[in-house]
Amino acid sequence: MEQISYTNPQSDLNAIFAALADPTRRAILSRLAQGQASVNEIASPFKMSQPAVSRHLKVLERAGLIERDVDQQRRPAKLKAEKMAMAVDWLTDFKAFWGKSFDQLDDVLASMKQAQMKETNNE
Repeated sequence: MEQISYTNPQSDLNAIFAALADPTRRAILSRLAQGQASVNEIASPFKMSQPAVSRHLKVLERAGLIERDVDQQRRPAKLKAEKMAMAVDWLTDFKAFWGKSFDQLDDVLASMKQAQMKETNNE
């Protein structure tokens, strides 16, 4: 019988990739990689309201990619890399496939180059 737990790694991974699918959220994560920031600081380079940025932060927080502290009036956000590591681990499983595909592409390009050289020499 399959053991059921309260956290499902597959749903965590789905939430992570859904959060990463948006370019604004990726930009926010890049900003937070430099250090924690308030909503105002995060919103400043974007042409959107603070509530819109807050909605993006909530998506990132639910995915476990950031956490928010309470610091008097501010609620600074900071990057949580642990969940991002789950996505990297999942993608790493495909590394062998990518290497094989690139090797095959190299072979095709090399054979095309050889054919072109033969064609040039025969002219």
